Amino acid sequence: MNGRLLKAIDIRRDELVALTADLIRFPTINPPGEAYGPCADYIGERLRKSGFETEFIRAEGTPGDTDRYPRINVVARLDGRSPGACVHFNSHIDVVEAGDGWTVDPFAGTVRDGKVYGRGACDMKGGLAASIIAVEAFVEVFPDFPGAIEISGTVDEESGGFGGVAHLAGLGYFSKPRVDHVIIPEPLNKDRICLGHRGVWWAEIETKGEIAHGSMPFLGDNAVRHMGAVLQAFEDELFPALDRKITRMPVVPEGARRSTMNINSIHGGQTEDFRPGLPSPNVPDSCRLTIDRRFLLEEDLATVKAEVTGVLDRLKRERKKFDYEIRDLMEVLPLMTERDAPVVKAVAQGIHAIFDREPDYVISPGTYDQKHIARIGHIYDCIAYGPGILDLAHRPDEWVGISDMVESAKVMAIGLNVLLRGTATG
Repeated sequence: MNGRLLKAIDIRRDELVALTADLIRFPTINPPGEAYGPCADYIGERLRKSGFETEFIRAEGTPGDTDRYPRINVVARLDGRSPGACVHFNSHIDVVEAGDGWTVDPFAGTVRDGKVYGRGACDMKGGLAASIIAVEAFVEVFPDFPGAIEISGTVDEESGGFGGVAHLAGLGYFSKPRVDHVIIPEPLNKDRICLGHRGVWWAEIETKGEIAHGSMPFLGDNAVRHMGAVLQAFEDELFPALDRKITRMPVVPEGARRSTMNINSIHGGQTEDFRPGLPSPNVPDSCRLTIDRRFLLEEDLATVKAEVTGVLDRLKRERKKFDYEIRDLMEVLPLMTERDAPVVKAVAQGIHAIFDREPDYVISPGTYDQKHIARIGHIYDCIAYGPGILDLAHRPDEWVGISDMVESAKVMAIGLNVLLRGTATG
């Protein structure tokens, strides 16, 4: 093992903690997309001082981008002394809302009992900080490294990544020959390598009806009752069928190895939020339901959609006046990087060196920005690896362990050494 590289990270322990706390103090809440610019500026200035060339790319025209809430991404690059591969560390800077139930200030970056607390500590500002420290230590120990290193802080991952990685991938930032290997420091636990994710199909189903006075519902056609028939059919037919599908993908947790569908929201009637008044006395002529269907490598998207539309079409044949529309909101195919891919083997060497064990290879139950790197950028040598416990993400009193960040930074630095210099040691 290269003692100089590990020592260079150990002596940056306090710096790693401070960097993580500073990042948490930017309340980059999405939606609406607050503090993106200041956070990107902070990252860019930090890396500029470390010798990186930095770019700030606004994703104009993407969902949510406005002059008040600009979608600003930062990409930093450091070229080595000779030609070689490029390793890119990508982290999203946006976080979900804090919500209730916190015992500490969610944006104070509180350090206590070996942990850094705050919204985004685990998902994924601790991972971003660990990757920056890993890279800075590597560059100090091996200033004559070949190839190139990139670090990016991107936006909107929590809402699909369209103003972040998807936009940058469309501009060529995640394509060869610019980039060869990508590591995304999402919180999948420090001794696990995430090879990819399940597929996702989001859709909105709308049932149609006919408006009438609420005192005479027989003169109208109730769209909410039609949606009730849809929900009952899903309960009786679709959910049991999905539960019987099990994948060979190593998805965690165990329950996510099955196909799943979540009912995200339902809205019906002319007045959806009547408090503190009263609802309108009408028969609802529209009801909308949003579904979140997660599917497996063994399933194809056309069949996934047909399972839902098949239920709806049967109801249209059998139920009087039933009519519907369905609109696609997002579709992402399942991804699974091969275990013998270069980036997988490199990070595995780091995990073996630091923890003296083989890594667990897992698949994420939900998608993350690897989808855009593969689908748009056509870079398939990509994994998620970072500190943090996935179960803590988006919860009150979210935290990341300091020792976990230090050890993950060491794993990243060793992986970087393997990918650029071809060795885990000297």
